[in-house]
Amino acid sequence: MSAQAMDAGLLGILGLLIGSFLNVVIYRLPVMLEAQWKAECADLQGQTPPDSPAFNLLVPRSRCQSCGHQLSWYENIPLLSYLVLRGRCGHCKAGISLRYPMVELVTGLLFLWCGWQWGVSATALVWCAFCAALLTLTLIDWDTTLLPDDLTLPLLWAGLACAALNLTATSLPDAFWGAVGGYGSLWLVYWAFKLVTGKEGMGYGDFKLFAALGAWFGWQALVPIILMASVIGAVVGIAMKFAKNLREGGYVPFGPFLSLAGLTAMVIGPNAILKAVGL
Repeated sequence: MSAQAMDAGLLGILGLLIGSFLNVVIYRLPVMLEAQWKAECADLQGQTPPDSPAFNLLVPRSRCQSCGHQLSWYENIPLLSYLVLRGRCGHCKAGISLRYPMVELVTGLLFLWCGWQWGVSATALVWCAFCAALLTLTLIDWDTTLLPDDLTLPLLWAGLACAALNLTATSLPDAFWGAVGGYGSLWLVYWAFKLVTGKEGMGYGDFKLFAALGAWFGWQALVPIILMASVIGAVVGIAMKFAKNLREGGYVPFGPFLSLAGLTAMVIGPNAILKAVGL
């Protein structure tokens, strides 16, 4: 086995483990934020928030959502446990969502690709972190229409820091103006749409996510990324409309499509995106 394949395999295994943790983040972070907001509202109103059991990314331990059975370590092995248990809780036999092993698999494949491209290196690890953040943001936004600052802002600053440390192919000036252009462009679109229609077409989280992508890829990648995100979003939105799967108000979150365009830019490059959309 070549050293390149070994590096890719090692990061692929790491990706499976990280993917298992991402499932926890995707489910728990929005719940944690909601509890935090309620506590802040209660504090502003001079009320004492009710005591509640500790709930964060580490506690309580993972449980079956149907029967509350606490999962043992051997029921938490990425992919393998799902296959051995045949997609069912080992205690009550309730079905386990296919999303959990799919998140683990996709994370593993993304990490595998990073290992194949850059080996086991600092560059590979930062791009692995980039992939993990985008995958997490995609599913949180799809579920809740939230793009938490807890993820978008570190992703933005990480892009600038990696550019400064030469861990990406983007220079620091290009990363800086990419962040400025990413945020500013969607901010202008947001206000233009609101002034014309009186409605909000997107959230501030989209501005921050696009700014983060600008920091990672530079200002030159902003047009390809927004074009691909718009095309994918339009196709998915039309498909959901015909399938009558649109949510109340016909709203489809834009963050997942920005994230997918960002991952595409990582794999094939921004210029190839322009060719893919016919420009």
